[in-house]
Amino acid sequence: MALASLAGMPPVLPPHSRSFAPQCAAVSDSSLPICGIGRFCKRALRVRAVWGASATSMGAKRGLIVPDGGTLVDLIVPENERAVKMAEAVCLPHLRISRIDLEWVHVVSEGWASPLKGFMRQAEYLQALHFNCLRLHDGSLVNMSIPIVLAIEDKQRESIGSSNAVSLLGPCGKLVAILQKIEIYRHNKEERVARTWGTTASGLPYVEETITHAGSWLIGGDLEVLEPIKYNDGLDHYRISPADLRKEFERRNADAVCAFQIRNPVHNGHALLMNDTRRRLLEMGYKNPILLLHPLGGYTKADDVPLEWRIKQHKKVLEGGILDPETTVVAIFPSPMHYAGPTEVQWHAKARLNAGADFYIVGRDPAGMSHPTEKRDLYDPDHGKMILSMAPGLERLNILPYRVAAYDKSQGKMAFFDPSRPQDFLFISGTKMRDYAKHGESPPDGFMCPGGWKVLVEYYCSLSAKESKPLDESIAV
Repeated sequence: MALASLAGMPPVLPPHSRSFAPQCAAVSDSSLPICGIGRFCKRALRVRAVWGASATSMGAKRGLIVPDGGTLVDLIVPENERAVKMAEAVCLPHLRISRIDLEWVHVVSEGWASPLKGFMRQAEYLQALHFNCLRLHDGSLVNMSIPIVLAIEDKQRESIGSSNAVSLLGPCGKLVAILQKIEIYRHNKEERVARTWGTTASGLPYVEETITHAGSWLIGGDLEVLEPIKYNDGLDHYRISPADLRKEFERRNADAVCAFQIRNPVHNGHALLMNDTRRRLLEMGYKNPILLLHPLGGYTKADDVPLEWRIKQHKKVLEGGILDPETTVVAIFPSPMHYAGPTEVQWHAKARLNAGADFYIVGRDPAGMSHPTEKRDLYDPDHGKMILSMAPGLERLNILPYRVAAYDKSQGKMAFFDPSRPQDFLFISGTKMRDYAKHGESPPDGFMCPGGWKVLVEYYCSLSAKESKPLDESIAV
């Protein structure tokens, strides 16, 4: 895990005589790569002391961590200029974009990808694709591991002609943005997929949804978003921008912000990890560490629990006191999900830094999935946390790997795994959890709060009800 500089200041190392807490070290010395990355090894060794150091000895920050590039990007057109911009947009060549494209407009417009100010032009795309980072004008690097691009077809390219700008229409035909100072370049799909996912195997969800049938060209440029992106699904109030999250953290007088990315229901093992992280930050000397529980809210694959049900479940976790509402902020991260493992987890961490988080909890196989054509994981489950501890451009972010939690049968609750008594622990996989819920069965007491489990059962019952409807009832007349 990475001990990073705070508020842009150089890291302050604890004294060499300080004793480390070995049970908290995420990466053992023997697991670190050696050749050619001495600075990464030093960094990874340094951060083993993060739990042993006090907030004072680490130079605890005053104010929130500075966003990448120094200033949080905001691409929403001011309200008093919108009528003029709307009139300009009407006169430009139009491009219809997909729901996922709209999610990327949302992400970029609010500054999650700061300092990026639009869809990537070719130089930015190549840097992200090959280096996982962008070099700024001052020579510094910021992490950017996922290409944020907009694909167009031959006919769309022809319709643009010599125009230097285009307007973007949402999936329903509404004008949502202007793309200025455009650049059009070839979309090499095979190269993009191979470098982002590390494989070109068929069946990658995001690839099948967005890339396989996309156009042969990419168009980049600066975004001017005509008004804040809304989905009108009853969840917009959870879609809190990085700027507003920062205001909320400041309102709560946070002196540390720890982000927890999740795209699944929260069980008591997750809560144990989050609560234990806060306890340790308090022991380090922080006075008011705040947790950002940040479910991913963009595109997810078909067998993931939908966002609206996950939010219902998360609410029950807070209502049940499993997480403290006074020290927890629940918000939706609007990014689509790639399932690109170690490559994507860098994006997840970088975006939370821009929202004000200086600590990021990372678990086993982050952003991973099963191999689409073979019976194995697509990525090594430990590589995500190792990559985050070494990733260029993320030096300022403290990476906190999971400690392994499982159901302790001897105590009747979720607990940190004790290798001296493995027979006492039950590992309940996501598949097993879904099987319990689908069949209306209850997991062991203490696995998940009752209210949260009830929501999950209701979701799977709703699926069963839909599947059991006669065909003629499911067809709109």
